[in-house]
Formats: sequence, C-alpha cells, structure tokens
Amino acid sequence: MLRHAMYNLRGGFLIRPLTIALVLGCAGAFLSWLEEDFPAISAWVPTVLFPSHADAQVAQVILAGIAASIMTVVSIVFAILLMTLTLASMQFSPRIIVSFSRDRVTQWTLGIFLGTFSYCMAALPAARSLPHPFAPVATVLGAMVLALACVGLLLFFIHHISQAISVNHIVDRIAEETEAMIDEIMPSPHRLNRLKHAEPLRPNPIEMAVASDVSGYIRFVDTRRLVALAKHYHVTIRVLRRVGHFVPAGIPLLMISKGNRLPPEGTAELLAAFDFGPTRTLQQDVEFGVLQIVDIALKAISPAVNDPTTAINCIDQLSRILIRFASREPPEDLLYDPPGIVRASIGWIHFERLLEAAFEQIRMYSKTDVAVSLRLLRALVDIAASTPDPEFRRILVEYGMRIVAGCAEKLGEEELRRLRARQAALVSFTTISEP
Repeated sequence: MLRHAMYNLRGGFLIRPLTIALVLGCAGAFLSWLEEDFPAISAWVPTVLFPSHADAQVAQVILAGIAASIMTVVSIVFAILLMTLTLASMQFSPRIIVSFSRDRVTQWTLGIFLGTFSYCMAALPAARSLPHPFAPVATVLGAMVLALACVGLLLFFIHHISQAISVNHIVDRIAEETEAMIDEIMPSPHRLNRLKHAEPLRPNPIEMAVASDVSGYIRFVDTRRLVALAKHYHVTIRVLRRVGHFVPAGIPLLMISKGNRLPPEGTAELLAAFDFGPTRTLQQDVEFGVLQIVDIALKAISPAVNDPTTAINCIDQLSRILIRFASREPPEDLLYDPPGIVRASIGWIHFERLLEAAFEQIRMYSKTDVAVSLRLLRALVDIAASTPDPEFRRILVEYGMRIVAGCAEKLGEEELRRLRARQAALVSFTTISEP
C-alpha cells in the first residue's frame, strides 16, 4: 500500500507542489515571527528599499499585491496549459497526459508559485498598525525575491512547455521512461548461453482457483511477497495473467496447488500482492510504454493526419526501446525459495511479443507507405546489429519477411526493390557468427 501511494503521489500534482507550498508558507510565518522578536534583523535591509521600517501599510500592500498577482498568473497559465494538453491528447494520444503530470519542471513551477502565495499570506498578519506598528521588512524582502524568482521561472516554464508539447519531445520522454523501467526490472545483461529453465508449471487437477475480487489492470506484482506467502503456506502459485492484462472481478487470477493448505485469510494476502487500477502504468509494464508510442504513430499515418515523419520518429524510438530490452535478461518465469523448490510461476512479456506490440499495427497500416515500411526494416536491422542472440535475429528476419510480403500486395516493383534490398541487409545478420 505504501509503495502504491508513493508511486501515485510522486507522479501527480499533489505531493511535490504541496510540499513546496507548505515549506514556503511555514518559512513566511517563521521569518515574520523571528523578525518581530529580534528587531535587529530588520536593520540589515537597505533603506533604499524601505525608507521607513515602521510603515506597516507599505508591507501590507507589497505582500497583498504579490499574493494576488501570483494567483492570477497561476490560474491563467495553468488554464491555458490544460487546454493545450487537451488538444495534444486529441492529436497524439490521451495517454500522454500521464507523462505531463509527472513532469518535474511543471511540478516545481506550480509548487514555487503556490509557495510564494503561501509565504505572502502567512507573513501578511504580521504587518500591522495596531496596537503598535510593525513592518516585517526582511520578510517582505524575501517575498520580493520570490516574486522575481517566479518571473524567471515563468519564462523558463513557457520555454519548457513549448518544447514539451512537441511530438518529438513527447515520444523521447516516453522512450526514456520506458528504458528506465526496463533497467529497473531487468538489471542483468542478456546471456547467450544461459541454461534452459525448467518447463513452466502445468495445470493439474489438485489446483484451486483464486478469483480476483476487483476489476482492473494488473499494474504491479510484488514477487517477493508472493514467494514468501507460498513458502509460508507450503503451496505453489501459478499466476494466470501478467502485468498489463485486465482482470474482471470474479475471474480466476491464481491457481494454487494443494490449495487445501491455504486458510481464508491467505487468499486475501495473496491478492494483496497485486496492484490493480483503472489504467496501465509504467511500474512494471514495458508494453504500456511501447503502446503509447504506437498510438502516436498510428494517428500520424492515418489518412486524416497523413504525417509519416512523425510515424518514422516513433519507429526510431521504438527501436531504441527494443534494443535496450534485447540487451537485458528477462525476469524469471519460475521463482524458487529455497533453490530447487518452485514457489511461483509468473509470465512476463518476452522479446517476440514486445516486437509484435511495437511494429505489428504500424506494419498493417503502412503497407502503402514506402518511407514508413523502409524505416521499419531499418529498425529491424538496427536491432539485429545490436544483439548477438541468433534466436532474436531469426525472429527479426521472419518479421522483416512479413513486412515485405505485406507491402507486395499494395506497392509496385520499383518500390519493392528498395524494400528487398533492406531485407537482404537484415538477412545478412543471420550469417554472422556469434562472438
């Protein structure tokens, strides 16, 4: 539950902006209190800024003016931002809104603006004329510094968001986040001559089904907890759905061998190892990052948009993700504890399935587009050049043959000549000996 909460809070407009606003608000209240108890602090403020350190009305006007102007700017800028993101989601993909909400520049900008407002509002009660005049000039100077910082931050934010809504930056950001997630769940480099694993667990008549009690997408599986529970109850668990799959309530999610050993509370503990939600996330779901880029590419090559350049850019980023995926050792399907005793069987996406998710729909809708089809073949060549695994290269060659065969139904011989030349370059990698 803590991990799930931290992931959601870290990626939205709540935790970071709220923290900054609270810190600056407390700073405004503390500094004004400190200045009132120790008047010597005000003496350090230049008289050029405040000729009369005892004029509370000047401090009130400055603090109130900064607070009002900051909130006006925040409301206008972020209203325009939300409208821009709505248009971008309609043009590219509605899933890109998630990546914008996780953008740290946007979160820091909102936090600093709200923090400046909180600072001024917390310091404003200290500036008073009765019962004795007091002007927290040092605190007001801090508010003026924050206001200048907001002006500079506003300019930087406009520059940043103008770049962030361009399709090239959107696709690059999604690919970068997907690569980071691949590195997290697949930390080991790919091994060519690794021993073949044991066969996955097969259904058997003594298994007991455990149905999901909620509907949603599997966003995270706590494998260590799952193994620990299987060891504790002396059972073997076979997970029927992998991360990214939708599971309706009442549909079997787990099959438990020797399920008679599992008490009623054990079922709830097993289900608690799964994080369900209404949308997919990039916590463990490599395919979700790929599908976001595929959505943008499909809209780009649709007849209504007809933007093959954007589709080509998406293919380049997809090849980047597949190269990183092919260079890593996939998670283990069988989990042991202690070694030699299988506790759980979990399915993960593998290279062939990820390759199909990345390129299959683009291949289907680009049969009449030579430029996009050529870039698909080049992406396959790049992936084959980066991996020495002969099995991966065989899969890539077969997929290249499917691309050329599909284009042969729509294109003439002149266009096919270029495609076959690139296909030949792909086939040549199968003859390269392993290092």
